Amino acid sequence: MFNAYLMAGLAMVFWGIAPIFGKLGLGEMQPLVALTIRSLVISVILLITMTVSGQWGNIAEVTAKDTTYIVLEGICAALLGQLAYYYALKFGEVGRVSPIVAAFPLVALLLGIVFLGEKVTFYKVVAAFLITSGIVLLKY
Repeated sequence: MFNAYLMAGLAMVFWGIAPIFGKLGLGEMQPLVALTIRSLVISVILLITMTVSGQWGNIAEVTAKDTTYIVLEGICAALLGQLAYYYALKFGEVGRVSPIVAAFPLVALLLGIVFLGEKVTFYKVVAAFLITSGIVLLKY
């Protein structure tokens, strides 16, 4: 139904816009307060969307194993990762913080190889090198 690359492009655009709003909003606000406000608003929007789209029935089809993995993903990304990101954004420069945070595919690539048995390829090694080089260049 959706084109994966179109959706990835949209995610890139939205994730590129978001740090600007985050940096502006974090002015005098504590990162934990900001994350709580953000999460409450998103939760309300999701509850309304699930209700309007009639997808509550799909929850019955979800397994306990899948739910556990999604909960762990949410704790890592939407709670711990986002909170660390807000602290970094509050006290750092958007132009330095955002690219470092955006280097998360390097971590995912390495963990995918170690825990999911994904293959190491020449292109993955080159990509990992380029990501690491970009992070090092941001130091200057």
